[in-house]
Amino acid sequence: METVKEVRTRRWEEKKYEDGVKWMSLEHNGPYFPPEYQPLPDDVSFYYNGKKVKLSLAAEEVALFFAQMLDHEYTTKQVFRENFFKDWRKEMTAEERSLIQHLEKCDFGELHNLHKAKVEARKNMSKEEKQALKEANQKITDEYGYCLLDRHKERIGNFKIEPPGLFRGRGEHPKQGMLKKRVQPEDVIINCSKDSRIPVPPAGHRWKEVRHDNTVTWLASWTENVQGSIKYIMLNANSKLKGEKDWEKYEVARKLKSCVDDIRDQYLRDLKSKEMVTRQRAVALYFIDKLALRAGNEKEEGETADTVGCCSLRVEHITLHDQLDGNECVVEFDFLGKDSIRYYNKVPVIKKVFKSVKLFLENKEHGDDLFDRLNTSLLNKHLSSLMPGLTAKVFRTYNASITLQQQLKALTNRKTKLLSYNRANRAVAILCNHQRAPPKTFEQSMATLQTKIEARKEQLALAKTELKQAKKEAKAKGNSDPKLQKYRCEEQLLKMEVQATDREENKQIALGTSKLNYLDPRISVAWCKNMGVPIEKIYNKTQREKFAWAIDMTEADFEF
Repeated sequence: METVKEVRTRRWEEKKYEDGVKWMSLEHNGPYFPPEYQPLPDDVSFYYNGKKVKLSLAAEEVALFFAQMLDHEYTTKQVFRENFFKDWRKEMTAEERSLIQHLEKCDFGELHNLHKAKVEARKNMSKEEKQALKEANQKITDEYGYCLLDRHKERIGNFKIEPPGLFRGRGEHPKQGMLKKRVQPEDVIINCSKDSRIPVPPAGHRWKEVRHDNTVTWLASWTENVQGSIKYIMLNANSKLKGEKDWEKYEVARKLKSCVDDIRDQYLRDLKSKEMVTRQRAVALYFIDKLALRAGNEKEEGETADTVGCCSLRVEHITLHDQLDGNECVVEFDFLGKDSIRYYNKVPVIKKVFKSVKLFLENKEHGDDLFDRLNTSLLNKHLSSLMPGLTAKVFRTYNASITLQQQLKALTNRKTKLLSYNRANRAVAILCNHQRAPPKTFEQSMATLQTKIEARKEQLALAKTELKQAKKEAKAKGNSDPKLQKYRCEEQLLKMEVQATDREENKQIALGTSKLNYLDPRISVAWCKNMGVPIEKIYNKTQREKFAWAIDMTEADFEF
C-alpha cells in the first residue's frame, strides 16, 4: 500500500507533461500599460543656468525621472549622471540640445519638490481615498490579472508593463542612468491559442506580433532597450505550470545527490588528463562544485558590463599563491559576476587543481581566457552525458540546498530558531555570492533598536530588584507579580538582542535570492514542522503561493 508521500509524488508525476510544457488553450486580455505622461503644472518649472526653461513633453518627462531620484545616491555617481545626460539629450528638441549643454547647470529643484509633495499626499490619503484607489486597482487586476489556461482561471504574475524610468542595475553597472523607454503595444508580442479571442491593443495601436506557441509559459514579451534583454509576462508563481517547473528543477538537483560522488571522482581523475580541454573542464567543474560559481558565457546580447562566470574567467581574474594566510595552494578570485556584483575570494585548493591553473596561465597575458578550450555549451553537454538534465546550474541548486540542510542541522538552537534559520540561509547566500549594499536607513534603525534594548535592560534590572524585595516582604494584595515582570523583560530583551544580531549579520547579504531560486522549499517546510515554527515566519504570502506545492506535499522527515 502506498504511503501518503508516495501518493503525492505519484500525483505530481502524473501532472507532468511528457514533452515539457504544453497547454491546449490560453486566453487573456494582454498586458496593462502604464498611463501616459501628464505635463507639469504651470507653477512648476525647470531652470537652466538660473533661467526658467519650458521643456518639450519628452524632455520634461525624462527630467522628472532624474528629479525623482535626487535623494538617492545614484544621482551622485559619475557614470549614472553621464548616461542620464546622454540619453536625456536624445529626447530633447534641437533647440533644447543647443541650450542645455551641462548637467551641473540644471536645476531640478521644483520638480523634486513636486515629487515629494505627491509622495507625502499619498501617505496622508483619507480612508475614502485609499478605498477608491484600492477599488480602481482591483478593477485593473480583474481585467488584466487573470487568464484562462486549459479552461481554468489562472492568476497572471506581472501583468503590468513596467513604466519608463532610469535604469539602476545592481553593483556598479556601466549602464546605470540610461533611459528605460516607454514600451508601446507595437513592441509587444502576444501569445495565445488559435481559437481564443485575441487581446485588443490600446486604441490607435497594434501588436508587434500574435503567436500561438503552446510550448512556452509566457503570455506576452518584448525587448527592453537598455540591455536588449527579453521581458515576459508570465503566469503567477502558484500556477499549475509554474509549480511543476519548480518541482522538476529541485527533483533534478535531488537526483544529483545520488551520483555526485561518482561525478566528483570523474573530474578528479580528469585533472591528470593530457588533453587540455578535458583538464580545463575538470578544473571548471571543481570550481563550480566547490564554490557554486555560475558557469559563465551567459551574457545577454548587447550587454556591455564586463561580467564573467567560471568558463569566461580571464588571466587578470586569477592570482595564485603558493602560500597565503597559513594555507598552501591558494587561488585568489577577483571579478565582476552577474549584475556587476564583485566576487572576491581566496580559496585553498588541492594541488592538482593549483598546478593545472598554473599551467593554464602559462604564456598568457592580461585579457586572455583562463579556459581557452572550454565554454558553457561544451561543459553542459558533458554534464548531460553524466546525468540526464544535469547542467552547471543544477550544481548550484544542489550545493545551495544541501548546504542549507547541513547548516540547519548544525546551527539550529531552539531558543533562537529564526536566527538559526537565517544563519543557515546566510551560509548559502555567502556561498552563492548574493550580496547587497547596506540599507540607507540601517544605522538609524539599529540605533533605534539599541535604544529599546537599553530601555528594556533598565526595566529588567528594576524587575530583579523588585523580585528580591518581594522575597523579603509579603506582597501587598493586588500588586503585580515581580517574578512575572522579570520573566517578561528577559523574554523581550532576548527577542530584541536576537533581532539586532540578525540585522547586523544580514546588512550586506541578500537572503531572498537563494531562498527563492536555489533552496528546495521542502527543506524549509520540513524544518518548520520539526521546530514548530509557523511557515509564515519563513515565507511571506507571495512566497507561500509560489511554493504551495512544497507546503502541501512535504513531510516532516524530508531529506534533500
